[in-house]
Amino acid sequence: MKSHQTRCGWVTDDPVYLDYHDTVWGRPEEDSQRLFEKLCLDGQQAGLSWLTILKKQANYEQAFHQFDPEKIVSMSEQELTALQQDKGIIRNKLKIQSVVKNARGFLEIEKSQPFSEFIWQFTDGKTIVNAWTDQSQVPVSTPESKAMTKALKKHGFTFVGETICYAFMQAVGMVNDHETGCHCYEAACEQAIR
Repeated sequence: MKSHQTRCGWVTDDPVYLDYHDTVWGRPEEDSQRLFEKLCLDGQQAGLSWLTILKKQANYEQAFHQFDPEKIVSMSEQELTALQQDKGIIRNKLKIQSVVKNARGFLEIEKSQPFSEFIWQFTDGKTIVNAWTDQSQVPVSTPESKAMTKALKKHGFTFVGETICYAFMQAVGMVNDHETGCHCYEAACEQAIR
C-alpha cells in the first residue's frame, strides 16, 4: 500500500502530498511553460506551506490562463484586482502582481533562448544528484540557486529568492534531493539528466 512506503521526511500522509511526492517532485521537467508555472507557484508559497499551494493549483491555473505568459501579460487591471477577492488562490496583491511580472520576464528571456535552457543552465543542463540520509542535511539554498535568483531578478522576476529557487530546483528535478531511504530515490536517479 502506497502510504506504508518509506518517503522523504517532509511528506505528510495527505493524499495530495503523497501523490505529488511520488509522481512529480524531483522528476526532471524541461517544458518551458511548465517550468514557468512551477516557479510562479513556488513564489506563491512564500510564508506558507507547499501543501496549501498544491491544493490551490487548479484554481491558479484557471485564474492565470493555464500559466500562458502571453495571456497573463494581457490581463487587465480589473481582472487582477478581482483576483484579490478569489478565495481559490492566495489573495495577496504583490503575489498576484508577481505572476504578471514573471510572465513579462519569461517573454523577455524567450526572445533570446527557450526558458528551459535559461533555467537549466544553472546546473549545466544536468541533474545534481545528492545522497542525503535525512532532511536535516538538505540545504535551503546553494550557489546555483543564488545565481538563478540573481539572473531572474535581472529579468524583472519577483518572489524568486534563493530559498524559493532552491525549492523550485528540487521540485523540477534539477536537483535530486529525495532521501536515500525514500522509495523514489532510485527512480529519480534513473530519470536524472546526465
